[in-house]
Amino acid sequence: MYRNNLIAWALSCFIALLPSVGAAQTDKVETPMTALQAETAKLGAPKIQGNDLYFGDTKASSDLVEAIVKSSGGVATLFVKNGDKYVRVATTVKKEDGSSAVGTALDAKSPALAKLNNGEPYYGNATVFGKTYDAGYEPIKDASRAVIGAYFVGFPK
Repeated sequence: MYRNNLIAWALSCFIALLPSVGAAQTDKVETPMTALQAETAKLGAPKIQGNDLYFGDTKASSDLVEAIVKSSGGVATLFVKNGDKYVRVATTVKKEDGSSAVGTALDAKSPALAKLNNGEPYYGNATVFGKTYDAGYEPIKDASRAVIGAYFVGFPK
């Protein structure tokens, strides 16, 4: 009887910890996401000029995402929406061959895609160039509230 109670207690403790582990992973992603959004907001309102993403008069560049990665780790990307695709215009993500993923599109099978198209964030698992990440995607909206791109922050699993 004592052994069964001990096992039941141990399992309940383990199960009780599961939500906090998930929350810790989300917090890990949300903090650099907030920092990335704050840094771009300092530059001005997001807008599209041609096929490029701007914040105020500053064209999105890898310098923006590299600064966030240096302070928090992980990887980060700024996407511009081009038709029904989200294309990386600034990123620390590398392709399988080690080259920069700038110019590549968000995978059409990504669970984040439908959320972003609805103007909603996505937080959860993401597979990017064969690597799995604890990830967050947030839509970038222009002054008219239209989705014009996305922020991405991820940490390798």
